[in-house]
Amino acid sequence: MSAFGLEAHGFRNLKQVNWNLTAPALYEEAVRRGEGHVAKDGPLVVLTGHHTGRSATDKFVVKDANTEANVWWDNNKAMSPAHFDALHADMMAFAESKELFAKDLFGGADLTHRIKVRIITEYAWHSLFVHQLLIRPTADDLKNFDPEFTIIDLPSFNADPAKHGCATQTVIAVNFTQKVILIGGTSYAGEMKKSVFTILNYILPPKRVMPMHCSANVGNDGKSAIFFGLSGTGKTTLSADASRTLVGDDEHGWGEHGVFNFEGGCYAKVIKLSREAEPEIFSTTERFGTVLENVVMDPKTRALDLNDSKYAENTRAAYPIDFIPNASKTGRAGHPKNVIMLTADAFGVLPPISRLTPSQAMYHFLSGFTAKVAGTEKGLGKEPQPTFSTCFGAPFMPRHPSEYGNLLRELIASHGADCWLVNTGWTGGAFGTGARMPIKATRALLNAALDGSLATVDMRVDSHFKFLVPVAVPGVDTKILNPRDTWADKSAYDAQAKKLVQMFRDNFKKFEAHVGPDVLQAAPVLAEAAE
Repeated sequence: MSAFGLEAHGFRNLKQVNWNLTAPALYEEAVRRGEGHVAKDGPLVVLTGHHTGRSATDKFVVKDANTEANVWWDNNKAMSPAHFDALHADMMAFAESKELFAKDLFGGADLTHRIKVRIITEYAWHSLFVHQLLIRPTADDLKNFDPEFTIIDLPSFNADPAKHGCATQTVIAVNFTQKVILIGGTSYAGEMKKSVFTILNYILPPKRVMPMHCSANVGNDGKSAIFFGLSGTGKTTLSADASRTLVGDDEHGWGEHGVFNFEGGCYAKVIKLSREAEPEIFSTTERFGTVLENVVMDPKTRALDLNDSKYAENTRAAYPIDFIPNASKTGRAGHPKNVIMLTADAFGVLPPISRLTPSQAMYHFLSGFTAKVAGTEKGLGKEPQPTFSTCFGAPFMPRHPSEYGNLLRELIASHGADCWLVNTGWTGGAFGTGARMPIKATRALLNAALDGSLATVDMRVDSHFKFLVPVAVPGVDTKILNPRDTWADKSAYDAQAKKLVQMFRDNFKKFEAHVGPDVLQAAPVLAEAAE
């Protein structure tokens, strides 16, 4: 039990507080309380109910004297301090006589920049989830653990929009001044993970540390690589490379000491996961300690069916990073040699890999183009939806994108990193006509970029986007390198390309006043001009 009790957070008259339980103890509690089931090979299988992804429209930031000038309000919904206080008071009253779970954890592997986070949950499996996902303190660390931020997650509490200033009965309320985040009305555990990310995205930029929605790995030569991308673009899959050491799969910082993981675990999509294509991640679904969200399990044999999307497309596995055989023990690496931006282009227009100048890198970082994949957020349909998510993580970015973009650009220039745009989306046609980019081709192109050999091949200038595209790469079908060649109907490709270029230009108008002329010149050109 911490010397700094839950009374400090406003809790009163609790039935019991379970402090910093181990994974086996949390398994027992989750099963005893009927929260989940143990599958054949040991993972804990749970259902998240109505919410099988993040509820982005239910997230709010408290607007007060400290945040008014520092938060990007075009992207963040405001909540008044009075509404937050009312929500907090009602959640405290709701929690009376309940048994809760408290976890004290770190966010950030860099010893200079890490933060102490206390996460208080209603469910045992939620406590297990954060135990596996964040960085676990040592016994000595826990002796005098005084949390800097607190996350309170009560899924069975329903908010009152009229009283609490929110949109629905589901709420994620972030108060940077009080250093408290309140979550209610959703059982989706990813809200807690992303709340820690939101905190770090707010507090690190003034320290000249770049928070990034990216995975990272490092080669035997000590050169690290970072992979930006939204859910479904391949961050987790492509960074889990047996030939490289995994630093982390989703959230990192880039500061004066290099790159560091924000987390101590991974949160991988497992729908249609195969042992052959992704053996390292697949193996985690057969281990004690992994939390499987919304995965279908035979009630008799306890065997899993990873291909069944009965509960959700967004099925997930949460596991400690050391479940990946070649994972970093420190969560830290040197400055990146390669910066890779992943996009799942549902239009089938972008090449499988392109080399970017620093100005083009900033343009595409601020644009954050991809297609959101079904199930990652509430309300998405079965088809991917083309979207521009600034900095490849707009929902988690409290500050203006220009702060992150300029900081990234400075770091790229300071450390001479090479920048690449990789399309893991569609080829041979748009979604519904074309096929998903072959993962073998993507891996081959990435390997060539990471080992430096891609820098020596002949390149062409893309007529629309003006970045460099390889003409031929050993081991890769040459046809796939030019997207237009993969389309049976070339005029249909031209129409799609024109449509996508216009989308980029329209989206970037809101950034034009915040960037230099070189970045403006990195914008794609309309099809007529290209011709």
